[in-house]
Amino acid sequence: MTFAGSPDALAEILAGIVDDVDRALGERLEIFPVCHHSPASGLAMLRRLRVKQPKVIYLELCEDLQPLLGELRNCRLPVAVQAFASELDGFPVDWAPLSVIAPVTEASAEYQAIAYALETPGVELVLVDRSTDHVFQWSPRHRAASGGDGDASVPTEASGGSAEEAELHGDSVGLEIGDLRPRFAELQAHLLHHGKVRHWSEWWDQYVERPLVDADYDTYRQVMVLIGSLFRRLRPADSQRHDRDEDRESYMWTRIRQHLARSGADPADCLYVCGAFHAASRVEQFGLDSTAPDFDITPRTDTTWRYGLIPSSHSAIEAQFGLAPGSVSIAAATWTKAVGRSKVKPYRLAGQSDGRSRRRAGTAATGSTGATPTPGTGTADPVTDRLTGFLATPAPVDGLDEAELRAWCVDIVRLARRNGYLASTADAIAVFEHSILLAGMRNRARPTPYDFTDAAVTCIEKDVVPGRRDVRRLCEILLGGDRVGQVGYDSLPPLARDVLDRLSPLGLDLQKRTMSRALLDLKADPELGACSDLLWMLRFLLPPATVRPIMGERRLGHRSIQESWDLALGRDQRALIELGYEGVTVEQVLELRLRREVRGPTATAATALAAVENAICLLGNPRLVDELGGRAVELLAAERSVDDAPEVLRRIRRLLAHYRATAPELPAWCEAFATTGYAHYCTLLPTAFVDAESSTRQVGAMLGFLFSMESLAIALGCDRSQLELAVAQSHPEEPGKVALAWAARHQLGTLPLAELRARCAQLLDNPLVVPAFPRYLAGFVHALEPVPSLTPFVVETMSTAFARLPDPVLLPWLPTLITTLREQGPELVPLLVREAGRTFPGTLPELDGWVPPWRRTAPTAGSARRAAPVGRVGALLAAHPDAVDAVATRFGCTGGWRQVDPEPEGGAAAGAATLLAAHPDTVEAVAALMVTAPDRR
Repeated sequence: MTFAGSPDALAEILAGIVDDVDRALGERLEIFPVCHHSPASGLAMLRRLRVKQPKVIYLELCEDLQPLLGELRNCRLPVAVQAFASELDGFPVDWAPLSVIAPVTEASAEYQAIAYALETPGVELVLVDRSTDHVFQWSPRHRAASGGDGDASVPTEASGGSAEEAELHGDSVGLEIGDLRPRFAELQAHLLHHGKVRHWSEWWDQYVERPLVDADYDTYRQVMVLIGSLFRRLRPADSQRHDRDEDRESYMWTRIRQHLARSGADPADCLYVCGAFHAASRVEQFGLDSTAPDFDITPRTDTTWRYGLIPSSHSAIEAQFGLAPGSVSIAAATWTKAVGRSKVKPYRLAGQSDGRSRRRAGTAATGSTGATPTPGTGTADPVTDRLTGFLATPAPVDGLDEAELRAWCVDIVRLARRNGYLASTADAIAVFEHSILLAGMRNRARPTPYDFTDAAVTCIEKDVVPGRRDVRRLCEILLGGDRVGQVGYDSLPPLARDVLDRLSPLGLDLQKRTMSRALLDLKADPELGACSDLLWMLRFLLPPATVRPIMGERRLGHRSIQESWDLALGRDQRALIELGYEGVTVEQVLELRLRREVRGPTATAATALAAVENAICLLGNPRLVDELGGRAVELLAAERSVDDAPEVLRRIRRLLAHYRATAPELPAWCEAFATTGYAHYCTLLPTAFVDAESSTRQVGAMLGFLFSMESLAIALGCDRSQLELAVAQSHPEEPGKVALAWAARHQLGTLPLAELRARCAQLLDNPLVVPAFPRYLAGFVHALEPVPSLTPFVVETMSTAFARLPDPVLLPWLPTLITTLREQGPELVPLLVREAGRTFPGTLPELDGWVPPWRRTAPTAGSARRAAPVGRVGALLAAHPDAVDAVATRFGCTGGWRQVDPEPEGGAAAGAATLLAAHPDTVEAVAALMVTAPDRR
C-alpha cells in the first residue's frame, strides 16, 4: 500500500502480478527465470536439465560472445567473457577503450546450461541478447562509465575493501543476467528495514535463496516470476532504463523466433533462460504466438571488437555489480553445501583445471549412482498453483547447527590471531553466543553467515586493525574465500602466449598468481638479452605492479649488465590479455601506442619527444624514430603556449647528446627541430615575458633552448639578429622575468657584468624594492639554465642578499627558495654548490679573516691601468690598440694604457737564450727531430 499509492492501484498491481505469472508459465516456449550467481537458480537448473533434456537452449547473453564459450574448458572459474574495442568507429573517440564483461561462476545457472549444452551431443546453445556493440549504442555514456548496467537510483552495497578488488575487471561495463533488485531506493530501503538486514544481498539470501534451495521446480518458477513482476511493476515509469529493458526483451524474442523459423526446432524441446525480471515481460513480441512484427534491430557500427576471457574473482564481481562484500563467496559456499546435500552432480566442462574428474555428455549431471537420466517426453507439464501454498506455509524450521557454528568461531579466532589480533578462546565463545543472540533478534531460527560476521566484528575487532585485513575480511575468507579464476594457456590471445614463450628462458612459472623474482646476468648469459628487451617493453605497456624492475635501468645510451625483476603476469592476467586485443606482438602494440600518443588530440612536442626517446630505448627502429621526430617538429611549430618548454628543453638536450655520442651526424628531424624551435621561441619570447600565465621557469627554459641551440641553429641557416630583436622587444614587469631579461642581454653582450652588478645594488638600496628582491633573485637562479656563466654572479648576489635583506623578508623566502630549487631546478643546484665551494673558504680558521671577492679593496688607478706591451708584438698592439680594448671591455676591465720602461737591448731575446742554455734538452730534441725529417720545414 505504501508504494502503490491507493487501494485501487494495489489491487491492480496484485492482479497484474498474477497475470504476469500465468502469462510466463503458460508460454509454449518454456521460460526459465534465473538470478545471477544464485545457488537456488543453479540447483533448479540442474534438476530441470536432468528431467527435460532440452535440444535447444536460448540464453540471455550477448550474441557475439558465443564463440568464446568453448574456451571456458581451458579456464579455472570464475572468469569473465570480455569484448574489447580500442579503435572506435561510430562512437565518440573519448569513449575509448570500450570493454564489456560477463562473469561466469560455477554456482550460476547460466554456467550449468552452458556446460550441459557444450558437453551433450545434439544440443544447441543460442545466445539471443543484444550484441556488445548495441550495449553502447543503447546506453548513455555516463551510465556506461558507472561500471554497470543498472539503474542509477539504486545504491550499491560495495563498501570498504581495497582498490584491488575491482582490478580484475577494470572499468569494464558488466552484463548481469537476472539482475533482481528493486529499481528505486525507497522500496529497497523498505525491504531492508523490515527484513532487519543491512544490505540487499543479505535480504535476498534470507528470504529468497534459502527457502528456494530445496523447493520443487514449479514453485521455483512461480516465485521467481512473481518477484520479477513485483519489482517491474513498482519501478518508476519514467526510469531511464525502462525503454532499454523493453528493447532488450523485444530483441531476444525476435532472435528466438528467427532461430525457430530457420531451424525448425520444436518449442517443446527448447528452453529459454533469462532473468526473472525479463520473464515477466509485457512487450508486444513476447511469446511465440505473438502477431507483432519483429523488432527493428539497428546495424552494428564499424567498430572492431576483440573477444577473449579474463580472470575474475568473487570480490571483483561484488565490486563490479555493487554487491555486499562476501556475498558471492557466501553464495558459492551455499552452492557447495546444497549440491552435497541433494546428491546431484553439477555439469562441468571437460578439461577445466580444478582437480576433479570429468564425465562426458550424458553422465555429466547424473547423481551419485551414475544412472543416466531419462530424456524428456517433449510435452510441457500442466502448471498448477504452487505459489499460494508456498507463500502461506511458514518456512521449515532449520535448527541450529552447533557444530558448524562452533567450527566457524574457532577458525575465525585462529585467523584473527594469525593476522595480529589478540583473540582468545573467550572471544570464540563470545562470537558463538553473540551469533545466536543476533539471529534471535532478527527472527531467524539459526545464525546466518551475516549474523556470524556481525558477531565476530563486535567481539574481536579492536580500535586499530593490526594488519592488512580487518575481521570482516577475515570472515569472508573463512566462509568462502575470494576464489580467483585463471585463463588457461590455450585460451590466451596470441600476444600473451608469445610473451610466455619468449620469457621461458627465465625458467619461471609465469602463470602462477604469486610474485616471481627473475635474475638476469646479461654479461654471463647474453641470450637473456631478448628477455630483458621484452621485459622493458612490458614495463612500458603494463601496470607498474605487473612487471617491476628491482635492479637495472634502461635509458639513452645505457644498458645494465645485471637486472632483477618482480613479475606478476599470472596475477595480472587481465592486463596481459587486454594487451593482446591490440596486436599480435608486443612490438606491434608498442609501436601503435607510440603513434597514438603523438597523433592524439592532446599530443604536444614534449610527449612526442618522450615517444622518440622510448622508441630509441625500447624498439631501436630508426624509421619509427624519424616518423615520431618529424611529428615532434610539427607539434612544436603548432604550439601557441610555452607550458612545456622546460620538458622540451630537457628532452631535446638529452637526445642531441645521445646522437652526438653514437651517430656520425644528427638526424634530419633533429636539425629541423633545432631550426624550427629557434624561430618559434624567438617569435613567442616577447609575449611570454609579459604573459601572466607564463612562469619564470618556462621563460627561462625558452631562453635555455635559444642559447643552447644557438650555434647549431645558426650553422643550419638561422639568423642571430632574430634572437637579438626578440630580447630587445621584451619588456617584462614581473621581477623574476626582469632578472631573466637582464641575463639574456648580458649573454648577448648588451649588458656588461659591471652594469648588472650595479643594477642589483640599486635594488638593494631602494627600500621600496627590497621586499620584492627575492623574486629578482629567483629569476637569476632560473637564468642559470640559459646563462650558466652567471653562476659566480648568482652566488655573489645570493650572499649579498643573505647579508643585507632584513629578517622579515629573508626568512619567509628561504623555504620557498629551497622548495623551488628542489621541484623546478634540481639540475641547477650542483652549479651553485660547486661555485660556492670555490668561493667560500674550506676551513673554519680561514673564515675569520676571509673577505668576499666582491668586497675586496679595488686596485689603485695606476695598477689598474693596463701595461703597454713592449717588443715587436708590443709595438704592433700599441699601434693598433682597438682589439685589446675590445677584449678588455668584454671581460669588464676598466682603465687605460700605462707606460713601462723599455727593455734593454735584446732583453727579450737574451732572456730566451739564457733559458734555453739552462735547459738544452728541449733544443737537442727538436734538433734530432729535424735531422730525422730533413724535408720538413
